[in-house]
Amino acid sequence: MLRSYLRFLAATDECRADLVHAVPRVPRPRLATLPRYVSPTVVEQLIEACDLSTASGIRDRAILLLLARLGLRAGDVWRLELSDLDWSSAQIRVGGKNRHCSSLPLPQDVGDAILNYLEQSRPACRERRLFLRVKAPFKPFASSSEIAGIVARAVERSGLQDVPTGAHVFRHSLATEMLRRGANLEAVGTVLRHRSPDATAIYAKVNIPMLEAIAQPWPGDASC
Repeated sequence: MLRSYLRFLAATDECRADLVHAVPRVPRPRLATLPRYVSPTVVEQLIEACDLSTASGIRDRAILLLLARLGLRAGDVWRLELSDLDWSSAQIRVGGKNRHCSSLPLPQDVGDAILNYLEQSRPACRERRLFLRVKAPFKPFASSSEIAGIVARAVERSGLQDVPTGAHVFRHSLATEMLRRGANLEAVGTVLRHRSPDATAIYAKVNIPMLEAIAQPWPGDASC
């Protein structure tokens, strides 16, 4: 707050501009926060909240399954094109960050949901993007934030409380469940397509059994 105030004073010529640099920045330790996740039961409830009697519900269920089963980012889903689907090998090509492409296996329920969307819900048009808006004009989503909006609406329909609404909640939940089932951080990083082990390190803090194994006993009555 003080730095912002000094910037304001400098902008109005009330103080010297270089005075802003006299106030040190507040340090923010790396990996200080915990990833927000939900249980597998909640994940399934969010997916089942989609109304399959509507075109948007069929589309949204396919999107949520991609987020939940493959741990895709909202941007990954937003950029998917029809040509990224390889039905013969049951794989899907994902662009990822920095245009780094990966081929991922297509789980049965995800493939079935996408096929149902293509046959029952996706408008007949020449757009290359996989997921489109269901109302004319049938255009792709404007940005990945609309994928986050689909997650938020699923949370609202489910009636669940205290559930994070961002699309990343599925990615975090997948990683957390993998660790709880015995996977190591390297395996989690491979599934999430992390290019650096540091990106996966944050999930070490949610694996309670692993933390208990290395925790030191409380000193008890030892004096300070």
